[in-house]
Amino acid sequence: MRDDAAPPGLIVIGASAGGLEALTELVAAFPAGLPATVLIVMHVGANRSMLPELLARRCALPVRHARDGEPLTPATVLVAPPDRHLLVAMDGGQGRVRLSRGPKENHTRPAIDPLFRSAAEACGPRTVGVVLTGYLDDGTLGLRAIKACGGVAVVQDPADAAVPEMPASALRHVAVDHAPPLREIGALLCGLAGAFKPAPAAPRAAAPEWVRIENGFARGKGDMKDLKKLGSPSTYTCPDCGGALWRLSGAPPHFRCHTGHSYAAHTLLAQQDLVIEEALWAAVRALQEKARLAEQLAEQAGESSPEQPAAATPAGHASYAALAARAHDTARWLRDQLLARDAP
Repeated sequence: MRDDAAPPGLIVIGASAGGLEALTELVAAFPAGLPATVLIVMHVGANRSMLPELLARRCALPVRHARDGEPLTPATVLVAPPDRHLLVAMDGGQGRVRLSRGPKENHTRPAIDPLFRSAAEACGPRTVGVVLTGYLDDGTLGLRAIKACGGVAVVQDPADAAVPEMPASALRHVAVDHAPPLREIGALLCGLAGAFKPAPAAPRAAAPEWVRIENGFARGKGDMKDLKKLGSPSTYTCPDCGGALWRLSGAPPHFRCHTGHSYAAHTLLAQQDLVIEEALWAAVRALQEKARLAEQLAEQAGESSPEQPAAATPAGHASYAALAARAHDTARWLRDQLLARDAP
């Protein structure tokens, strides 16, 4: 596919932990006439967000939550609303916002990667992607898509970030163009946006297939046939839905299920920790329930102690009381192990 219309200049920014302070400082550097649209994703999940109001206090541009279908307008800052992926699409040469409740990526919605990938496909070399402070590795794959489509990659210097993991991941896996400290990024983006002004309409090559396919998943349209084009089945299961995860080609390692949930490797590892913890607490609950039921059966059988050889249980145990005691001990040991994980 080729697009002969000149897409708008677009700056897409992703942040997570420590992002409010970083974004507030960054948008304060934007002048009122910035010749580009600015789209922002911060990991807010489904929680009510006052991010636009907070940023507007320091920004010379209008700042608000994005609305589905609205055109990309220069000198405007649009923020992903809670529980929606913020996407970009071209419609007859006009760039537009698309909001989606597509599958979570890196266990979050809104996520940074869907915004970056869709911006790369829609606007190609007129896209600047910016990864700021945050945990794990959301934004890395999206920044890779921006570079693959001819855009510019900017990453906050990890040594300058409140949480360095996200920018450090991007630097490891993407040929980043600029990695300045936060205080220099605003002026850099203004300079890059200035280069958008005289851009004439020109033919543009289609985005790589992997970018287009993964964008389809973010819009809820992908399936297993699409996954076969991108990778092969792994031995892992999706922490969100339990489906099989496919390992997709390219660096960094990342995974997607046919439902559409997507994980970069470090995020998958962290999510597996949560799944394990939930399973262990469920085991504690089941053991406590087993102990209580065995105690009730012991009372009905007239047992007074675990050693009393009264009525043997149907499972062949010496007594219900002994069964209850073992379940209590196991639950207590397992709980102690879980609590020890949080010990300093």
